[in-house]
Amino acid sequence: MATVKNWQLDRQMDYPYEEHRPKKQWAIVFDLNKCIGCQTCSLACKTTWTSGKGQEYMFWNNVETKPWGSYPLAWDVRVLEKLGYQHWDKNKPYSGKTVFEAADPAEKAVHFNPQDEDWMYPNRGEDDCTGNVSGGKYLTLPHDNWFFYLPRTCAHCTYPACLAACPRKAIYKREEDGIVLIDQSRCKGYQECVRACPYKKSMYNPYTRVSEKCVGCYPAVEEGKQPMCVQNCIGKIRIMGFINPPWNAREDNPVDYLVHKKELALPYYPQLGLEPNIYYVPPIHANREYLIQMFGPKVEEVIENYKKIKNDPITQGLLVLMGSTDNIIHRFKVSEGSAYAFDEKGDQIVRVPVTEPLFIRTPWDEKLGVIRNNTP
Repeated sequence: MATVKNWQLDRQMDYPYEEHRPKKQWAIVFDLNKCIGCQTCSLACKTTWTSGKGQEYMFWNNVETKPWGSYPLAWDVRVLEKLGYQHWDKNKPYSGKTVFEAADPAEKAVHFNPQDEDWMYPNRGEDDCTGNVSGGKYLTLPHDNWFFYLPRTCAHCTYPACLAACPRKAIYKREEDGIVLIDQSRCKGYQECVRACPYKKSMYNPYTRVSEKCVGCYPAVEEGKQPMCVQNCIGKIRIMGFINPPWNAREDNPVDYLVHKKELALPYYPQLGLEPNIYYVPPIHANREYLIQMFGPKVEEVIENYKKIKNDPITQGLLVLMGSTDNIIHRFKVSEGSAYAFDEKGDQIVRVPVTEPLFIRTPWDEKLGVIRNNTP
């Protein structure tokens, strides 16, 4: 095992390979307060990438209803049970073990192997809330009834467990953008990557007899476009870009700004140790203990930061830019009530108003000679 720096845990950790960060690192930020669970992202990914034989069950992008939903079945609960109880104090480095550090000597990472039946329920628990719904409890505020939608893709981790576990060295991380891919010509279908990935985003194709996974829409990324799941997001909750580690963060980089500068987005299950490059703005209405388990001990602080956005026109402008363009935003600025997005060359992609203008139309239309009534 080598010793590598995991900034999400604020400490060094064990990993089978030496630390090496790519020139750029693909990343997505999701605002969970805006996700409506429409599954448009899932269908966009499905129709683009997994419509072939042996891929019928595959959803490289899926949306789960938490706390009860999961695809494959109970993936998160089973990973946490395998890892065992760990401890993490707020504002201190993670003191528990990662999946690499807790693994048996003969294994690369703590793991479990989903069975065929586990992949059969992608919508399990959809829209099911948790909490007391008897005796009118749901009519009082605050109440403990809650759920939220969690969109998931491959996190293209800095320290991928799938890559660490592959005996064929068929999995690699691209130097130009940090996307993790499987070399289909080298893969022999041993499924070690399926077992090792704690997020269960590596999947086995029984027809081709090799493993497959989200490819980060790299053909689109190479053309300066965001992935299909981002382009087709109805709720405009996503932005894909390239994240820097905190010591190289740029304030005009939209992903750096949300994750490092404003501390609005957190990785999910960072305690697993993979340094995933999927980041979430936590839902402000969900149970805090559950959110701390999923996103780490800074959840309360991040939620308070989110609530302050109403007084922050720069952050407002950036959130308005989410979903405003199909192109990758490399740099942004907010000035005089408008938010501007720029590509890698510095050319302007789009300009949007931070606040949409409000027009009040009079009931009497002199031109048409009619009265319009607003309907509730």
